[in-house]
Amino acid sequence: MTDSLIIPRRFNGPPDSGNGGYVTGRLAVRLAGPQGVAEGVTVVLRNPIPLDAPLQVTVSEGRLRLQEGERLLAEAMPGEVEAAPIPPVPYETAVAATAGYPGRSGDTPFAQCFVCGPARTDGLGLAPGPVGEHTVATPWTPGASPEPGPEIVGAALDCPGGWATDLLTRPSLLGTMTVRVVAVPEAGERCVVLGRLLRREGRKTFTASTAYGEDGRLLGQADQIWIELSSG
Repeated sequence: MTDSLIIPRRFNGPPDSGNGGYVTGRLAVRLAGPQGVAEGVTVVLRNPIPLDAPLQVTVSEGRLRLQEGERLLAEAMPGEVEAAPIPPVPYETAVAATAGYPGRSGDTPFAQCFVCGPARTDGLGLAPGPVGEHTVATPWTPGASPEPGPEIVGAALDCPGGWATDLLTRPSLLGTMTVRVVAVPEAGERCVVLGRLLRREGRKTFTASTAYGEDGRLLGQADQIWIELSSG
């Protein structure tokens, strides 16, 4: 089965590419539906995701392929989040942590990111700062536009994992994300999202992230692999 998909420019990560978490959420829902996303979906991002362009989606034997012509952009398949949920912190603690957000000045390649870009007025406004060893947290209050859905939870789970690493000195891009979304917050709900550095292996950095609703319920989790950009 072949279909098409467009990632609107609003949902960028790097300036000219889709935000990895948002793309992961869109592909996860396309492959498995909301119930399947609750079980877990792994998305491997092979190439930057073009914005405002029709992309081809092919689903065969439980696996999804996203392509631009012959160019493979991403693959999605059933997956399982292996990391345990990061223990929650109070909303007020997450608010205080934003003072330590390394990207606050905007002097980063991600200043325009839909999720964590401080230059954005129409993004999620996440600003992950340290709350413990190798752990960051940020408050998140979803708005009415875009309407919260699994793909928006997926986006919110993206950048906190990245900012649990040293993105300023070791710029990296999301390579693989396994996500499960078990609940969707209401617009205006005071949520908390956490990220944690797990380990490094060469140019790969392994992280985890967890999102909680205002009442402490689990919204979703993700395992991530970040690929450090080559200096060459």
